[in-house]
Amino acid sequence: MGAVKDANWHEAVIRALKDNEVKLIVYVPDNVLKPLINAVHADDYFTAFTAAREEEAIGIISGAAMAGLKGIVLMQTSGFATLANVLASLCVAAQIPALMMVSERGTLGDFQIGQAIVCRTMRPILETLGIEHHTVTRLDEAHFIVDRTIKQAYLTQAPAALILSPLLTGERS
Repeated sequence: MGAVKDANWHEAVIRALKDNEVKLIVYVPDNVLKPLINAVHADDYFTAFTAAREEEAIGIISGAAMAGLKGIVLMQTSGFATLANVLASLCVAAQIPALMMVSERGTLGDFQIGQAIVCRTMRPILETLGIEHHTVTRLDEAHFIVDRTIKQAYLTQAPAALILSPLLTGERS
C-alpha cells in the first residue's frame, strides 16, 4: 500500500494527530494555524478550544496528560516566549509529554522585530531545557515528523515542540 498523499500541511498534521490519538487541541488564535484550527473544530474526533495564554494551554494539556488524555498546544513564535518557566518547572521537571506546535514567525522576511527576536531565542531555549524539537519545512515530510515526534514524546515522557516553517505553511505575518 502506498503512502497517503496530503494536499495541505494541516491534513498531514490532522492525520498524525489521529494516528497517535491526540484528541485535545488547546490553542491561542493564530492566522497561520487557522487552517488547522478550523479543521479540528470541524472534526468531532477532537476537543478544541482557545486558551487566554500559552502558559494556561500548557497547564491544560499537562493536566490532561496526567489523566491519560493526549493533547497539543498550538501557538505562534511570540507566544512561545512566555513558556520557559512553565516548561522547566512543570513539564520537564515532572516528565510530562507536553506537545507544542509553533507557527514560526520572525524569519524569511518577517518585518516584526518582536517576532524576529523571539524566533532567534526559541531553539536555544528548547535546547537549554533539553526539549526535543523539529522544524517541519516540507509537506512530504510533515506527517512523518509530526507522527514520530508525538510517539517519542509519549514513549520518553518528555515535552516536544514542532515548529512549522513558513516554507511549509506558505504564510507570512
